[in-house]
Amino acid sequence: MKSRNSILLIFFFLLTGQLFAQQDSLKFKAERVVEEPAPEYKPYDPLSPARAAFYSAVLPGLGQAYNGKYWKIPIVYTALGVGVYFYLNNDDQYDRYRDAYKSRLAGKTTDEFIDENGTPIISTSGLIEAQKFYQRNKEISILVTLGIYALNIIDANVDAHLQQFNVSEDLSLKPALDYDRYSGKAGYGLSLNYNF
Repeated sequence: MKSRNSILLIFFFLLTGQLFAQQDSLKFKAERVVEEPAPEYKPYDPLSPARAAFYSAVLPGLGQAYNGKYWKIPIVYTALGVGVYFYLNNDDQYDRYRDAYKSRLAGKTTDEFIDENGTPIISTSGLIEAQKFYQRNKEISILVTLGIYALNIIDANVDAHLQQFNVSEDLSLKPALDYDRYSGKAGYGLSLNYNF
């Protein structure tokens, strides 16, 4: 009887040991959900480039602010300011030579280009040439300023287009073997793959 009880006791422990050793297959194991970082580009907005160009046309630099490129605003205003400065400077010089030319046509000998003895420092034909020179420089200054204004609009438009352009960081350079089916020769080279 003793042996029978001990066999039953051993059998009971073995049976319960197996029961406790089983794992619950239906038990839910909680995993951490890792959020992916937000993309570094703006979501696609088809009107964004048109808005940026319009804002830059209304007020230079506003399209750059719309795109978030605040560092470009001082460059835009400096470039436009330089164009305006040269226009005003050339206009002042043109007016100086024009006033001296008009005073000579009126018969006066007291303009700023005549010395104390009454001898002209610059001749009348020289005054005409100076007027032509500064008139041409004024026109060039206007064209350059308008060109900078147009570049401001183009820059805002292109920058808005490029912000929506999804570029992967996967840039790989690997050797490539090109087999020419017609001649049967192999060509060796490098392949630069850039995935968009």
